[in-house]
Amino acid sequence: MKDYIAEPATSAILPAPVEEQAHEMPVLGEVHTIARGFSVGGPTASQQKKYARGVNSIEERISGNPWESDLVFTRTNLQDVVPHDNDSVVISVVTVGKKVHKVLVDQGSSADVMFWSTFNKLRLSLDVLRPYTGCLYGFADNQVEVGGYLELRTTFSDGAASRTEKIRYLVINSNSAYDILLGRLALNRLNAVASTRHMKMKLPDLSGKVIVIESD
Repeated sequence: MKDYIAEPATSAILPAPVEEQAHEMPVLGEVHTIARGFSVGGPTASQQKKYARGVNSIEERISGNPWESDLVFTRTNLQDVVPHDNDSVVISVVTVGKKVHKVLVDQGSSADVMFWSTFNKLRLSLDVLRPYTGCLYGFADNQVEVGGYLELRTTFSDGAASRTEKIRYLVINSNSAYDILLGRLALNRLNAVASTRHMKMKLPDLSGKVIVIESD
């Protein structure tokens, strides 16, 4: 009788229908963050090659510094936060004996930038500017020429603890609502972490204590 019994038909597995991407939009261009600067080693090809060789060695970055601390944001860091409309983290620093208030913690910038108006407010001499041959990209979708760079001892403090480091600023002549942009180069050197939700930036001092700087 088995010759007269039909085998059950195997149902073919059909691929799941692909949902139509009704919200797909054509890409007509790109908007980049601030790029170049000393984050790639410098403006020359030899400096960039030297930087590329250095980043391949991760032993030093893994070992870290003995004074580094774990930077953790908790609910208690929200207690003194005034309700805001997704504001940026803007802090104050001290450099060349003056307090600079409008310092934007810009994690999207690969450079630490000082604007020409701030350079003049600090009454710095043109003699302290060192030449820089490269450009920065990302300002209003164009490139901006750099007038030079300088290294300034910059102090970060919360009143209870402080830390002073040399920051290398690229000086540019461009309009800005801020006096200084603190980019990834300085943040990584400081081992600093900023939180827009908590409106604070944390970094360790050289003894391992955590400095908590509130957004201005």
